[in-house]
Amino acid sequence: MCVFCQIVEGKIPATKVYEDDAVIAFLDIAQTTKGHTLVVPKKHYDFFLKTPKTIMHRVMDVAQRIGQAQLQTLHAKGVNVLTNNLEAAGQTVFHFHVHVIPRYDARDKLQLEMHENEDRHDLNLPAIAQQLKTKL
Repeated sequence: MCVFCQIVEGKIPATKVYEDDAVIAFLDIAQTTKGHTLVVPKKHYDFFLKTPKTIMHRVMDVAQRIGQAQLQTLHAKGVNVLTNNLEAAGQTVFHFHVHVIPRYDARDKLQLEMHENEDRHDLNLPAIAQQLKTKL
């Protein structure tokens, strides 16, 4: 049984921020920044891409509400909302969850950087788009 399932079942303690019949949200024990919250469906789904839309929408609704509360009550200046899908993307707990991370300033302990792909000029964007469209 995964760590988040154990939290849902009350076998591992957590500092809860929100709970309803389908979703639980609790403070991340690592606290990347003050108020870093994890939003998790109570039913186990390995990752975002395998989660039914109704559950994913409920998780994201709660994540949005928590982000709004972080801005208002913790006086965050921004919020990162993210989920990692599979090991190559940094997923370490294989139970779908969303991180809602309040941001205060550039000295926060979270650094997300996107860099332009040096090979981007060699990419055929219309062909890539067409490949993706065939699977939607």
